Amino acid sequence: MNTSTRQAGRTIWVATRAMVLFTIVLGVIYTLAITLIGQLALPAQANGSIVTDAQGTPVGSSLIGQSFSDADGNPSPEYFQPRPSAAGDGYDGGASSGSNHGPENADLIAAIAERKAQVATFNGVAENEVPVDAVTASSSGLDPHISPEYAAIQIARVADARGLSVEAVRAVVDAHTNGSDIGYLGNPTVNVLELNLALDEMRK
Repeated sequence: MNTSTRQAGRTIWVATRAMVLFTIVLGVIYTLAITLIGQLALPAQANGSIVTDAQGTPVGSSLIGQSFSDADGNPSPEYFQPRPSAAGDGYDGGASSGSNHGPENADLIAAIAERKAQVATFNGVAENEVPVDAVTASSSGLDPHISPEYAAIQIARVADARGLSVEAVRAVVDAHTNGSDIGYLGNPTVNVLELNLALDEMRK
């Protein structure tokens, strides 16, 4: 066996050992360690921030929005509605995206005008009371939150549909309004799924 052949064999053996070692360390041990840390330190977040109802049945994630519609796809009046979604057929986690339309795009302008009229009619308010997030999708298409302003124009409609007082529904909204992160980052938000679940619990 000549020198070049021995060197090639030695190189292949070193490379094989390195591949096996790094596969075990980075592909197995590191993965198991991070999984264990996640399960011990942040179990809810590590498992998808799943939201359950009073019976413990998973009903969604606090990180991903969902629609609240009837069998025909129409918004249900007894539920607070989320902002529009451009992800697939709506809130599709496998197709996260915005519309990618610029502010001067004719299709976007027409869609916003149509949505504004629909939201105003559905909630019994003037079109100039409809906030921006009620007619525009988020960049991910999965935003589970709405603004307190959008929640506010829905209170009377939800209260009427559920046979509750406006004050009672407003109190639930206030209880589920989250302030800015660490006091100053971002704007206050309302998680639609958690808010609707709290309202459903009032029926029991």
